[in-house]
Parts: sequence; structure tokens; C-alpha cells
Amino acid sequence: MEMDLNAQEKKAGFFQRLQDFPSKLKDDVTKRVKNVQKFAKDDPRRIIHSMKVGVALTLVSLLYYVRPLYISFGVTGMWAILTVVVVFEFTVGGTLSKGLNRGFATLIAGALGVGAVHLARFFGHQGEPIVLGILVFSLGAAATFSRFFPRIKQRYDYGALIFILTFSFVAISGYRTDEILIMAYQRLSTILIGGTICILVSIFICPVWAGEDLHKMIANNINKLAKYLEGFEGEYFQPEKISKETSSCVREYKSILTSKSTEDSLANLARWEPGHGRFRLRHPWKKYLKIAGLVRQCAVHLEILNGYVLSNDKAPQEFESKIQEPITTMSREVGEALKAIAKSIKTMSNDSACVNAHIDNSKKAIKNLKIALKSSYPETYKDLLEIIPGVTMASILIEVVNCVEKIYEAVEEFSGLAHFKETLDSKLSAEIGQHQLLHRGCVKPVLDGDNEKEDNSSCHVLITVHDEGYLPTATAKNVLGAEKTRVDIV
Repeated sequence: MEMDLNAQEKKAGFFQRLQDFPSKLKDDVTKRVKNVQKFAKDDPRRIIHSMKVGVALTLVSLLYYVRPLYISFGVTGMWAILTVVVVFEFTVGGTLSKGLNRGFATLIAGALGVGAVHLARFFGHQGEPIVLGILVFSLGAAATFSRFFPRIKQRYDYGALIFILTFSFVAISGYRTDEILIMAYQRLSTILIGGTICILVSIFICPVWAGEDLHKMIANNINKLAKYLEGFEGEYFQPEKISKETSSCVREYKSILTSKSTEDSLANLARWEPGHGRFRLRHPWKKYLKIAGLVRQCAVHLEILNGYVLSNDKAPQEFESKIQEPITTMSREVGEALKAIAKSIKTMSNDSACVNAHIDNSKKAIKNLKIALKSSYPETYKDLLEIIPGVTMASILIEVVNCVEKIYEAVEEFSGLAHFKETLDSKLSAEIGQHQLLHRGCVKPVLDGDNEKEDNSSCHVLITVHDEGYLPTATAKNVLGAEKTRVDIV
């Protein structure tokens, strides 16, 4: 009886799963489609890149479809298709790097391979394979060893790999065929055709520049630091008023800690790219890595600072109230300085006056903080232990200010090499303009007539406007019946 019940339950369960299968399949397909749509919306350039690869493959396939081209290249046209598949990268720099590496490596290795075959033939039929084996061993081992050098590994690793492959292929194949030159020529031609098509499509159809991505990445990373520092007051002194969304937003700086590999890769690819837009041919790409290193160092300080924010061990309320104002001013001003630096990099304009003003304000806040700390010096050892978390937090924030100053100095050096344009903050430039304008004239009371002695009272005023560049003393002469007047407007 129990066996019958179990059999019926299994049968019912099977039919239920069979009925639910269409709806589950639909839900699964819908979920995957939404994931693909989200992935595409995150960076629409991915879709464009995929289409560009399709265009390049279609163009090189003409080597097979067009009969005159097929007669010229034959089955070696497959090397062009293979070249497109392995060379075409997401960025222009990546495509140029792989394309040029593959082209030059194939050219050099093909020439050496042909030379090796002709050299080996001088040693007769029995000595030829021995000589070829020695040459393949020697050049293959030397090229492989060269890949361990950091500079070659970074920029020419793919070229070294293709050199080993091509030389070995040509040298070994030449032992069994007499048409070694034709084979080398056809392979080199098809690889150059495939590489050229990749480079042209990558540059002229919706190009993705590695240098531009690196430029934006550095500016955005600096902005992430600024967001955290601007929200630090609320995070530390009023955590109950901070929403989860805001809290996660200000902690975006954590991505900076793991961005080194991406920055190094983009900087390496950017050096392969031609001049484009705001970036000249010999743009100082290495300086981005220097700035990125300082930004990452600052992010490490913020990570330590964040530990004190999340900690339950905090200084007494009375002590925190004394240091709250200078800490708030310091974090706000240094955050504004970082925002100005990020804007300067993004727009490639030098706004040193604005950045210096915020850094100076943060240094003044440091002095006020030191005064507050001296006035709160603990009387007992127990009181000292209680205020240690607050004092440590303050010292880390001071280190952050010093780190931001180093970032600004690095950006200043970079701006000179990258030819940033000089700009002024709109408010600051308006104040300076008004200040200079009001100093270009002088105002003094004068008499109505030529004879100053005839009348001791006059309400007339003479306004003298000087030419631009002339700085008046704004001193009025003695006028009879009137007091000596000096007007200075700042």
C-alpha cells in the first residue's frame, strides 16, 4: 500500500514538474535577456566593438569569395581571418599593439626563416636538418628568454610569441618544400592585409581610445576620494542620519585599491595610439601612473580612516564636539580641492588658484585642530586612552591633506607637460576683475568754477578713468573749502 502511494506521489511530482517546465524556461530566458540588456547598457561600446569585428571578418573573407584574390593567395587567405580574430582588440591601442607586433614579428621571422633554410642547404642533404634544428633551438630559446624582460613582456610579448611561431613554421616547412619564398610571401601578405583591415576599422569606425579611458579613470578616481571626504562629517559625527545608499556611494573609493593593473594596461596601450583629440602624439602617459599611485595611496589612508568610522570605540562626546568644527572644515575643504583637481584633469585646464585656496583653508583647519587638541589635553591616563581613537582619526585626516597636496603637485607637473590651458574659477575671476576695474580710476571732489577761492562749497565730483594697466594712487589733491579726500575701493 505504501509503495503504491510513493509511486503515485512520484508520478504526480513528475507531471507537476513537466507542467512547470515551460514557465520556468520562460522565466530563465527572460532573466538572461535582461542580464544581457543590462550588460550592454553599462557600456554600449561593447555592442559596437562586436559589430566592428564582424565587419573586419567580412572584409577579409573576400580573399576567398573574390576569385582573382583567391587565385593570388589561395588557402593562405585563412591567415588573414586568423589575424583578425587574434589581433582585433577593444581599444585602438590594443589593436595597434597586436597588429604592429604581429606584422613586424612575421616579417623578421619570415626573413630569418628563409635565410636559415638557404644556409642549411649549403651543408648538404644530411647536414641540413641538423643545422635547421640548431637554428630553431637557438632562436626559439633566445626569443623565449627575452619574454622574461619586463619591458619586452609589457610591450612586445605578443610579437616575441609570433616570432617563435613564424620562424619555426617557415624553417621547418622549408625542409620539405622548394617554394619557401612563395609560402613566406603569401603568409606575410595575408597577415598584413588582415592587420591593416583591423587597424583601419578600429580607428575610423567609432574608435575606443585607451588613453581617453585612462584619462577619465584617473579623474573619476579622484572624484571618488572627494565624495568620501565630503561625506566624512556625516559618516563620523552623525552616522544615524546617513542612509545606506549614501553610505555605499561615499565608499566608492574602494575600487581604487584594485585599479593598478587596469591603469598599467591602459597606459601601455595608450602609448601605441596616434595623437587624437586633446591628446598629442607624445602625450605624457607615464605621468598618469604617478598620479594614480598617489591617488591609491590616499585611498589607503581613507580605508584606514573608514575603519575608525565603523568602529564602536570612539572618543567622548565632549572631546568630539571640540574637534568637530576643524575636522569638518578640513574634510570639506580637501574634498573641494580634490573636486577641483578632478575637474582640472577632465577639462585639461589649470585652475591652480581655486585648488590652492582650498588647500590653504584645510591647512588653517589643521592649525585650529592642533589648538583644539592642546586645549583638550587629558589630565589622567584613563582620559588619554579614551581620546586616542579621536586623535588617531585626526592624524590620519592630516595625512590625507598632505597626500592631496602631493596629488596636486603631480597634477601641476603633468599639466605643464600636457599643455593645460590656464583658467580661473568664475567667482574668483569676477572678483579679480571687479577689483582691478575699481582700481583703474580715482574719485575726487572739485569746484564748479576755475577759481577755487570764490566758493568754499561744491557738490561736484570729478571721476578720472585711467587706461588699462595704469595703477593710480587714488589720492585727491587739496581743494579749497573741502577736506582732503582719498578714496580706495577694494
